[in-house]
Amino acid sequence: MTAIAKHLLPDNAVVGSNGELSIGGCLLTDVAAEFGTPVFVYDEEHLRARCREAVAAFGRERVVYATKAFLCTAMARLAHDEGLLLDVATGGELFVALNAGVPASHCVMHGNNKSVEELRTAIEAGVRHIVVDNFDELDRLDALHAQGLPAPRVQLRVTPGVYVHTHEFVSTGQDDSKFGFNLGNGDARKAAQRARDSSSVQLVGIHCHIGSNVFAAENFTLAAKIMVDLANELGVDEVTLGGGLGVAYVESENAPTITEWAGHLHSATAHLNKGITVFVEPGRSIVASAAVTLYSVGTIKNIPGVRTYVAVDGGMSDNPRPVLYGSGYEAFLPARANANRTEVVRLVGKHCESGDVLINEALVPSGLAIGDVLATPVTGAYGHSMGSNYNKVTRPPVVFVSNGKARLVVRRETNEDLTRLDIR
Repeated sequence: MTAIAKHLLPDNAVVGSNGELSIGGCLLTDVAAEFGTPVFVYDEEHLRARCREAVAAFGRERVVYATKAFLCTAMARLAHDEGLLLDVATGGELFVALNAGVPASHCVMHGNNKSVEELRTAIEAGVRHIVVDNFDELDRLDALHAQGLPAPRVQLRVTPGVYVHTHEFVSTGQDDSKFGFNLGNGDARKAAQRARDSSSVQLVGIHCHIGSNVFAAENFTLAAKIMVDLANELGVDEVTLGGGLGVAYVESENAPTITEWAGHLHSATAHLNKGITVFVEPGRSIVASAAVTLYSVGTIKNIPGVRTYVAVDGGMSDNPRPVLYGSGYEAFLPARANANRTEVVRLVGKHCESGDVLINEALVPSGLAIGDVLATPVTGAYGHSMGSNYNKVTRPPVVFVSNGKARLVVRRETNEDLTRLDIR
């Protein structure tokens, strides 16, 4: 029952002599006082460092940031400035990237059910390439080309038949998947032949993604070797090996670094035919550990002989991962970051669901009181992006901290925002 593990905190987290935690030179208690709670706080230099690590490992414009992990105007600009392409999976994500000033030629269009309008928008904007997921999508691209649109560059998403140990909802590379052309049953080769014979698309490469939050590097190696053989067989110019690299969420976990992941992929792709370019699509590993979420404690309910519930002013609306995937997290008090966490509580949100649980058995310091600022680390991925207005709770702001300055990059929603789309 120790203090919060330092490997779960952002790169530029520092505990001062008084025991208070700062990130990027900003005291978290000051950030909470200025912007309110809940609030997502990102270490901007941590984000940049992970982008630079990926670029150093794979090359500039060979890393495609998976924007679904975390996207706002500021993040799109940051990733682009650091030499990453942007992976967008919907028309909305493409709109945000373009609105941030990212050229369409630096965006890759993904998605397993792209609408005709999304495909039209992507082609007219001039995205770098489209990752085609299924035969129906090839039909839509045929129809758009018949209407006079140019033939886009495409990669075919291949399901390589690799099972990985992760939650079933984020496992994507096995045969039974909603994503991609199945390699084992011959669909991938049929799609490649159709694309080659078609004037509606320009086949430039193949793509795979085996799952999300994967820790075992050998899973990536196996998938990469399968894709190398297929790329060599088809004679394509590009192969994308996806993302999915895991991160540590609790003290007992450790995950490979981006550099270590790259080492496995480089070894696995050593036998690619000369001239084939390798791309990767990290998301979580770029942003997850860059952020903490700050809450205020509102209620402490002790049930003798059962447990103590600690309720905060957020919950499943700003972090649905525990409800969706049973994901584990840690908690600590930024004002007493070095304090031993000796008390076990159930950390819950404010929503009208018994399942609105952030941490089933959270370790916290003794003396936790109403009004305390409490933090959960490693919340930079899939919190903001999966946030909701359940119970009409307004979504939290996003703050970037760097060099002693806290910068608001997404404002807090207001009650007026909740009715902005309503028709009277």
